[in-house]
Amino acid sequence: MAVKIVRQPNKIALLGAPTSAAALAPGHERAPAALRAAGLVDRLRAVGYEVNDLGDDPPQLYQPDEESPRARNLPRVLAALEALKPRVELAVKSCALPLILGGDCTIALATVAGLRRYFRNVSIAYLDRDADLNVPATTPSGCLDGMVVAHLTGRGAAELVRFWGEPPLVREPDIALFGVDRLDPPEEEVLSRSPIRRFLAADIQRMGAAAAAEAAVVGIHGGTQAAAHEFVLHLDVDVISSEDFAATNLPGSGGLRLEQVREALEVFALHSHLAAFEITAYNPDRDPDGAGARILIELIVDVLAKRLAAHSAAAAPAPQEAASPQAPAEPAAPVEVHAAEPPPEETPATSAEPAEESRSEGN
Repeated sequence: MAVKIVRQPNKIALLGAPTSAAALAPGHERAPAALRAAGLVDRLRAVGYEVNDLGDDPPQLYQPDEESPRARNLPRVLAALEALKPRVELAVKSCALPLILGGDCTIALATVAGLRRYFRNVSIAYLDRDADLNVPATTPSGCLDGMVVAHLTGRGAAELVRFWGEPPLVREPDIALFGVDRLDPPEEEVLSRSPIRRFLAADIQRMGAAAAAEAAVVGIHGGTQAAAHEFVLHLDVDVISSEDFAATNLPGSGGLRLEQVREALEVFALHSHLAAFEITAYNPDRDPDGAGARILIELIVDVLAKRLAAHSAAAAPAPQEAASPQAPAEPAAPVEVHAAEPPPEETPATSAEPAEESRSEGN
């Protein structure tokens, strides 16, 4: 039996995931509050969205954790995931677009798991300067933030792999790494034998950001065809060159410029199978004048405004049936999504097709 989710393109469910437990330093936990304080909700409402702000999970803070140098702060990371996952489920069920403000990148595990409650196949477009493909055996830092993609594919710390009862959370061919500009040798080895789709920053600059983003969506089965997968749009803000944005723990020069990231996000956001959008790795501690928050809000609002305008245009009547200029604008058309019947809470949904053996590792 299927569940029909009539997605409302003009509705956003805002969730805060204030965690820095998986990062290299504190600060990410303050990002959701900082972005709200800088006016994100008001700006989204001003461009036409109905925003239901669902508040924040309990904060989980970075600690040095020298007792677990290969997988630091694992209990705190798990606590953050367990708090976020059911809230993503509720947001999906409400027919709004979940907009998740992180926090470190591990929130992607909870976002995908929340979607998997309803959808048997979920893809992810992972915008990040790093591949996040290390595992505890290969990590140079012990930072779980650098192992996210590995854990999505079912490799890494057993506690995080078991977070979803029947790994992988995402099949390797359904992952697009987008904007990667830093790779550790073990990650290069993983990618040399993995079907994970990768769009390195240099490749994107050669192809053009919009063309690369469209190729990524099609590659991870997130296009408009009948068999398309719902997909998560993950933005780690360190994918933006430090020439344009530096309010993150590990900024880097080169890579993608802000306008290239904007072009790519617009392509991803226009697809009807976008099921969640998450923003990670903004650190207000590195943004004393709030300039970084303003840049992010402009980026998020501009991209989502174009998404709403496109859906509204699609819902508008044909020219011969157009209302008079004084008539109110047509609302954005609902998008029907036929999801799998959610299983009992203790039994996660499984893929309709056999899962391929995962071959990738993480940061």
